[in-house]
Amino acid sequence: MTSFIQITDTHIVAPGALVCGQSDTATALQQAVATINAKLPQLGDVDCAIVTGDLTDHGTPEEYAHFSALMDALDLPWRAVPGNHDRRDVMRSAFSDAPWMPGNGPIQWTHDVGPFCVIGLDTLLEGAHYGALSDEGFAFLDKALTAMGNQCAIVATHHPWMRTGIAAMDADMLQGGARLLERLQAHPGPVQMISGHAHRAMTCQIGRVHCQIAPAPCHAVALDHRAGQDAQMVLEPGAVTVHLWQGMDEGYLTSNILPIGSFPGPWPFHE
Repeated sequence: MTSFIQITDTHIVAPGALVCGQSDTATALQQAVATINAKLPQLGDVDCAIVTGDLTDHGTPEEYAHFSALMDALDLPWRAVPGNHDRRDVMRSAFSDAPWMPGNGPIQWTHDVGPFCVIGLDTLLEGAHYGALSDEGFAFLDKALTAMGNQCAIVATHHPWMRTGIAAMDADMLQGGARLLERLQAHPGPVQMISGHAHRAMTCQIGRVHCQIAPAPCHAVALDHRAGQDAQMVLEPGAVTVHLWQGMDEGYLTSNILPIGSFPGPWPFHE
């Protein structure tokens, strides 16, 4: 069995600063890394961590340096796609030595894990909260899917296309997502889309594509389904997501939310 861990929306700021004066995102990421490292012996063959955007809060060199220093403690290789709080050229410069970082254009890549292949897509539109996939991004996706044949495709983006029911977040999701889903629906193998941006754990099925949003290790977006409400921050417990490949028949991913921290147990269910 092969798995990978999804971390999203870390929103790292300068050392000592808090996001909106409330969220200690550096401590949250530090604790997330410690939780992952402690859990690795129980998780089997974990290939890597994938960060689905908003690594930083303002996209400054200082913030990327802080993010990098915190991630240095992770006992896994990692790779990332940008989110709307990132800045593409600054992010490229910060991680220019990483083997997954392209030298120019959108920050996107493929990562073949054997039974499945992860396609990281860049949905950042500089200066906008919503996202979109460029023509270059669609060309990259088409080439990757063609090369994969019947292999399972896991598409990783920052912006999801699925609706969350949180009106302010749904206004800032992926634009033109129907065009992306058309491509994914046509892929002959299994397809799953994993994203961030909404800071909550959510899933839905769109046609034959399973869409999933991962929770953040730091703050969440308050769950509020009323119309006309602004998005608000809430300091709910943070988490990362463990995606485990189950190699039965065609195979599929099982996704498990891993809360950050250490907790009492485990104990046997029988006395």
